[in-house]
Amino acid sequence: MSHRVLFVCTGNVCRSPMAMALFNARARRAGEDHLYHARSTGTWALDDTPASAHAITALATRGIDLTAHRGQTITRALLDQAAVVIVMTRSHRDALVSEFPAARAKIYLMSELVDRVYDIADPYGGTLAEYEDCATSLENLIETGYEKIKSWIHKPAR
Repeated sequence: MSHRVLFVCTGNVCRSPMAMALFNARARRAGEDHLYHARSTGTWALDDTPASAHAITALATRGIDLTAHRGQTITRALLDQAAVVIVMTRSHRDALVSEFPAARAKIYLMSELVDRVYDIADPYGGTLAEYEDCATSLENLIETGYEKIKSWIHKPAR
């Protein structure tokens, strides 16, 4: 059985697809991609929108291909299928809890991976350097917090 991690941002073209791809690459390196798999979605996404060009480039430099990604808006089904939901900002968390209160216990901020509370800045419309910075931040959080994500999946509801 594969445990699904759902990463959430706003448009599902920058932060959450990068986090999804970085997490899946990390699970592959650990030989655990049969156990853990990430998807991504957005609170205001337009379905079938490709990842932004800079997001694709930022991950390509890390050997990760994001060209097949297509955005999708959040649905109850996506939330229900996820063992853990990881959001980029407090406003994403608040919006999801407001719309889907039953999911509250499995929603975490990305920054909680390092026991902090802060928002991951949206690089949308920014320079390639801003996307690279965002990708580096996400990569570091996932590398540092990979075991914590697994513990969130396997712990009782909070």
